[in-house]
Amino acid sequence: MAPTLSYKNLASKHPDNRSSDNRSSDNKLPGNKQDALAALMKNRHIWRASGLREHTSGNGIPTGYKSLDTLLTDDGWPNQGLTEVLHDQPGVGELRLLAPALARLSQTQNRWLLWIAPPYIPYAPALSNAGIDLSRLLIVNPDHQADRLWVLEKALASNSCSAVMAWPGQLNHKQLRRLQIASKTGHCLGILYRHSREIDQPSPAELRLRLFSKAGTSSALSDRSQLNLQILKRKGGWATDVFQLELNDKLNQSTPDFSELQVQQWHQGKPDLIYMDQPIEGAGHVLQ
Repeated sequence: MAPTLSYKNLASKHPDNRSSDNRSSDNKLPGNKQDALAALMKNRHIWRASGLREHTSGNGIPTGYKSLDTLLTDDGWPNQGLTEVLHDQPGVGELRLLAPALARLSQTQNRWLLWIAPPYIPYAPALSNAGIDLSRLLIVNPDHQADRLWVLEKALASNSCSAVMAWPGQLNHKQLRRLQIASKTGHCLGILYRHSREIDQPSPAELRLRLFSKAGTSSALSDRSQLNLQILKRKGGWATDVFQLELNDKLNQSTPDFSELQVQQWHQGKPDLIYMDQPIEGAGHVLQ
């Protein structure tokens, strides 16, 4: 006669109904597997949301702003790969944000700083005042979108540029991927300035930032301007909230109020000729 199985016997054999002692023993990994897992978790390409600083390599390009460096995986801008800077309009501080890094690269590396299709003519005295060596700066203005992309990809992969900054217009995912690979091939910092409407587009960039045109609250204790920005994507961490960064400039100086200043006009009178008739010592005559 074949044995019969009751619901009680089946329930006792179900894995979820085994004793807690058996379950806890199954969850324990052998010693060699635990060591392998610990070694795997130290790999900087595997990250946990709470462990941003554990994956910091320190090989980044210092931004010039310590508060920003602490939020970036490599303690600075990625030294290779794309960085996207999204903003609504030019002139919100996007160049001042990169100026310290560009100055450092122009003074420490014998490679070019290439700007491709900037929206306005860069003001050379301001760049020089920021510490950028103008002899290392090249500006290219291709007429067509296809030419801009060709120059951008070739420059990124050439290994002759320490940084390439471009205003490329609209890009699709395939084009972004090609530029990302080119930037890594040429060990080059690639900066793409793009409109904020591209914020929802998937991107392979190492870092994505958004700048806000609304001016930050001015501080009475500082003459530096402030910039509101947000990190949208970074390696080894989540996106951040909007925060305020104090830039390295002197644009927050207050203008003196001359509305109540009284200016006394000077009236020119007749010259005093009293000394014209006095004799000159050592002279035998008197001026007439």
